[in-house]
Amino acid sequence: MPVGGYVGDYDGHWSERGLTESIHIAGIGGTFMAGLALIARECGYTIQGSDQSLYPPMSTLLAQEGIPLFEGYQPDAIAPETSLCVIGNALSRGNPLVEHILAQRLPYTSGPQWLRQTLIPARRVLAIAGTHGKTTTSSMASFILDRSDRQPGFLIGGIPGNFSSSARLGLGDWFVIEADEYDTAFFDKRSKFLHYRPDILVIGNVEFDHGDIFDSLGDIEKQFGYLLRSVPKDGEVIINADDSGIGRILKRGCWSRVTSYSAQDDTADWFAKPLSADCRAFDVFCQGQHVGTVDWNIMGAHNMLNALAAIASCRAVGVEGQTACRELRDFQLPKRRLERLNPTGSIALFDDFAHHPTAVRETLTTLRQASPSGQLIAVLEPRSNTMKRGDHQDDLASALSLADVAIVRQRSDMGWDPGALALHPNRTKLLVLEDINAIVDSVVKTARPGDQVVIMSNGSFDGLNDLIHQALPA
Repeated sequence: MPVGGYVGDYDGHWSERGLTESIHIAGIGGTFMAGLALIARECGYTIQGSDQSLYPPMSTLLAQEGIPLFEGYQPDAIAPETSLCVIGNALSRGNPLVEHILAQRLPYTSGPQWLRQTLIPARRVLAIAGTHGKTTTSSMASFILDRSDRQPGFLIGGIPGNFSSSARLGLGDWFVIEADEYDTAFFDKRSKFLHYRPDILVIGNVEFDHGDIFDSLGDIEKQFGYLLRSVPKDGEVIINADDSGIGRILKRGCWSRVTSYSAQDDTADWFAKPLSADCRAFDVFCQGQHVGTVDWNIMGAHNMLNALAAIASCRAVGVEGQTACRELRDFQLPKRRLERLNPTGSIALFDDFAHHPTAVRETLTTLRQASPSGQLIAVLEPRSNTMKRGDHQDDLASALSLADVAIVRQRSDMGWDPGALALHPNRTKLLVLEDINAIVDSVVKTARPGDQVVIMSNGSFDGLNDLIHQALPA
């Protein structure tokens, strides 16, 4: 194994030390790290990676791209010619691969730091931040810029519907990045987004999440406050005026131009007015002037707000609002964002990434508006660290009460009992099940033609989507 360089401070110049340009990405199955692998390879590096559990859509994407993958974190996964290890934040001390890297004094860095030192200095950055909607808004902004011949690079935490992969280097000046507030790595507990130094920053919303990293909402707001400090004076900060928490963050200090958007306040810089109950069509106004209409096949007030943020951010780049509205008519949601799995099925089956009570509420509200007559059956896996801790039990109960039937998976690593959720007593039936096959059986027995079933998890849910898809009638 080659040894060289200061292990915690990669500076982008390992080749000067006689090392080859080969990178091992530990935790490559994560959405961020998989995208980084694609960009690094496009930059000319030889890439391989390892992860404990690989599942679609990222496992499929990496396989299609022909990137060598090793399951598990054994030291022999690192090829002898490796010049740098990029370590994801899912790995911590005690992990055998981490311990090997440290013991052998192999050069290592984090994904965000690698981007900061190798790519970002040469690009202008449009960063999309917030608790919810980052993947969708990043996809929209990338799509608008691409259709407007800006040839953007991007790194998105999911598979965009209009692109074949989640990341690309791009040929234009701008790089769009999904700016996550989660921590960077085991050796760097700052939020990822503090590495990105955006020229244009979108903040869509700020709520408590990642209870394994943050002790309070105030802790999260502090990180967003630091992020604001990194935007230059001639940059632009685009905020959701409908989110009260963002105002508290701005009071911590902002030295850049602030642009607001809203679906409630028509005095905001950008305003969206729905033309249908499910927001499949809406008018867009800038400074009180009508600039265009978005007429698309996408449901939900939350997606309307995401679109407004993307339109405003692309205008800051130089794309006219009317052009952005027109281009969004062809936009397709990313994978696992209210994705219809059986377009012709008599029982509508959706897959959604929702893993926070607010996201659960938005998803169920959207589906209820789209089809108010049939049953709405929600199947939830509390898989995120915050969900497993039970930090949002009351809010989750309120959100799930929008469904007629709520099926919650009981996981062995949960610190609370989902059976204690106080759902609406006269509206929602609660089932708590652990076995995947039992969940499938319950859905099949409960669902009838005209009903909607939505599966919500930020993981693979042990293949539940495919099992239910196969079990439901065509």
